[in-house]
Order: sequence, then structure tokens, then C-alpha cells
Amino acid sequence: MGECCNGGGGGGGGGGVSMSVRPPALFSPGAMVDRRFLKHVFDNVHGNISLDPLSLKFIDTEQFQRLRDLKQLGLTSMVYPGAVHTRFEHSLGVYWLAGEAVRCLQTYQGLELDIDHFDMQTVKLAGLLHDIGHGPFSHLFEREFLPRVLPGSEWSHEQMSAQLVDYIVDEHHIEIDPNSLRKVKEMITASSKTALARSSKEKQFLYDIVANGRNGIDVDNRFDYIIRDCRACGLGCNFQFQRLLEAMRVIDNEICYPAKEYLTIHKLFATRADLHRTVYTHAKVKAIELMLVDALLAADGYLKISSFTLDPAQFWKLDDTILKTIETADKKQLKESRDIIRRIRRRDLYQFCNEYAVPKDKLEYFKDVTSQDIVCSQKANGIELKEEDIVVSNVRIDLTRGKDNPLESINFFKDYDSEKKFTISDDRISHLLPASCQDKIVRVYAKKPELVEAISEAFENFQLKIYGVKTQVHETPEKKRHRK
Repeated sequence: MGECCNGGGGGGGGGGVSMSVRPPALFSPGAMVDRRFLKHVFDNVHGNISLDPLSLKFIDTEQFQRLRDLKQLGLTSMVYPGAVHTRFEHSLGVYWLAGEAVRCLQTYQGLELDIDHFDMQTVKLAGLLHDIGHGPFSHLFEREFLPRVLPGSEWSHEQMSAQLVDYIVDEHHIEIDPNSLRKVKEMITASSKTALARSSKEKQFLYDIVANGRNGIDVDNRFDYIIRDCRACGLGCNFQFQRLLEAMRVIDNEICYPAKEYLTIHKLFATRADLHRTVYTHAKVKAIELMLVDALLAADGYLKISSFTLDPAQFWKLDDTILKTIETADKKQLKESRDIIRRIRRRDLYQFCNEYAVPKDKLEYFKDVTSQDIVCSQKANGIELKEEDIVVSNVRIDLTRGKDNPLESINFFKDYDSEKKFTISDDRISHLLPASCQDKIVRVYAKKPELVEAISEAFENFQLKIYGVKTQVHETPEKKRHRK
């Protein structure tokens, strides 16, 4: 990502602007932006991005710069070598898209919606800071590691992001309107289980731009990361987010879309599901992630990694470099963890045995399969399997709403002369659209290659016991079964 600046010099991580003139009030209503105080970066997805003075105050902190050491897709780059982009550039992308979304609404409905500079700045800042609370290795830290080491914990990266916003403001003495600060945190947590109570019922549509809790269409989870991840992994992406930004409209305090864009929005959710299937839950990617979780669990007793989540002053010091810290340490307490990481480096991975898609009629009441289920399905063959020999990955892929179609929670409008919003059922659009909106896949891995055959047979027995048939597509290849 290239960088240049207007006005004062400076370089480095996205800030460091030297100013001899005091910038204008950061939140004065209707304030015009003085270009002398802007800095520009060039993003490989969105092109030139202008950074305003207040945003730079947050960017030029060690807490935000930490995002450079958090890969957006964790260890996916070990399978897709190009996937080395970080949450730093993603956050700048969401910042830019959030501003573009407000600009579009302001252009076409600014007077009607009373959108002002305060709104623009608040939404952009929420976009910039929405991911500063992420842990190492993408969502693995939050969804795989913490539930194992802190059972029952409701920790979320959105909640930590809100805490870190307060921490940065206090630590770096950033002058910001208290009302704006609160709204920034409300917007960051808007779609999470730990969403903060909203301080105002006015302009609720602004909360749908960065983290949309209503229907999942937002500039973070749907617009920026889909395009950025597709590009990094070398996958095609023909979804045009600009079309939706220009076409959207607020009706009854909610962002709605033209009815003719139904298939465009469906393509958005379908592209997300395709990324989950081919990239995020790739069998080798999951094998590496499962090994990393075991390595972190083994190291937690000594390094107290999980305790970092209790205090934002400590949490910001935790990033992907924890892997190298463990790998190069000579402490005997970290030997088990080091050995697992060495296996990852040498491509001695947990061996994928087989998988099956849960039958459609069993999805609703499906219960996660465990290692114990596989062990209990083995037959006498001279090898006694143990739970610690097996790893089961229960993969869920959907369109963001589980079994429900997310488009049913989106409101549309006929044309710009109409003031009426309405939902559309997919059978009124096309009979070629999928009848089901979710997949659940059960994968089984062997921690030792010599156990692949025994575990594969036990896995097949489990399927016969539960479903009466083998639901896997094919047998485990003989070559894999007999690896030693």
C-alpha cells in the first residue's frame, strides 16, 4: 500500500503528519475538510484513500498499527500463498467504504435525512476501528481457542474493539466529542451479541453501514473483505458493490434496495458462501488451524495467552507473532507447543481422513460430532483408537442467517417515485435459486498418519450407525490409508 501526503511531511505507517497550522474543529457541524490536513494512501482494492485528521490520530498509535501484524485470513496463506493481507489495509478499506456509503446517501437524500459532517465522521471512524479488537489468526482465536481454554466465555472481538477505542482515547489524549465516541462504539458492536444500547433512536440507518445487525449487508463483512479476499486468493469476484452503494435508499429509517437488484444481492451472499467453502474451510486450512489451536492450548498454561483478553492494555500486545515467540523459545514448558508448530512448518499435518455433508432432512436437529463418537464406532481391528488421536471439525456454511434466507430480511423498493418498502420471496424471482441456505459438513482428521485407516473405518461405521448409509462421497484413498 503506497502512501503520500498533502501539506506537512511525514511518512511511515499511515500518519506522522507535521502540521504548522492547527486543523479545523474535528466535529463542527457542516465542517469543510481542509485538504492541507489530509493524508492519502493507495489501496490495491479501492485506489486512493483520504485520511482525515481525527482518523490519523487513531491510526498513528501502536494499538492500531498492531493490525499490520494480524493477517486477515490467519494461516490461510499456507494454502493460498497470496492471502497475506492484513487487518490494517482491511480497516482502511472499510473506513473508505463507510464514507462512500454516507456520501451516496448524503448526495441523494442529504436534506431529507439531515446527514451532516458529524454523521460522516462518526461512521467512518467506526469503520476504521471496527476490527482493532481482533485476536491473532483471524477468527480462530475467538471461535476455536477461547471456547476451549475459557469454557462459557462470551468474549467477542467487537466488545474488545469498543474497549480499545476508550483505551486509545485515554492513552493518547485524543480530543473527540463524547457523543460521537459513544456512537462509534455502538456502531462497532451493532451486529454482535454484546451490542451496546443505542443512545439515540434518530438516524438508525447509520448503524447498518459498518455492522448491519438487521440483514448482514454492510461495508465490512460483505463489501470489503469479499473483494479483498477473492483478489488475494486468486479467485474471481464479479460482485459489484458500487452498484448497490449508488442504488441504496433510506425508507422508514432503514437502508433499502431497488427490487431489480435482488439477484445482485443474492450474488453477494453466494460469493461469501463460496469463499467459506473453497478458502476459509478448505480441508488443509482447517488441518493447520486445528494444529495451531492445539499449540496455543499447550502454550497457554505458561504464556497465559488467554489472560490477555481481560485487559485492553495487555490485549493490544497480542498478535500473530505469538507463533514465532513459541517457535523460537527454548523453555521446556513450551516443548509440546513447539513440536506442533514444527510439524506445521514441515507440512507434517493432521491427516484428513474423510468428510460428509449432513443430509438435508437432518440439518435442523444436527448435533456436533465428537471424537468420542468416532472412537465408539470402531470395530476390533487390532488398533485401539483414543479420543486424543482424532480431531473432528464440524463445518457450517450458510448465507449469514443459518437455515434462513437472509434476503427475506432485506427490504426493497419499486422505484425512486415509490415510498413503500417490501420484502421479496426468492420463488418470485427465480426457480433456479437454491432451496436450502446452509450446509453442515463433518470432517475427521488423524493426528498420526498411521491411524488414518482405522479412523476412516470408524468414521464410516459412525455414518452407518447414524444414517443407515455411508453419506461420504467416496472411500478414503488407499494411498492415504496406508501412509506410515
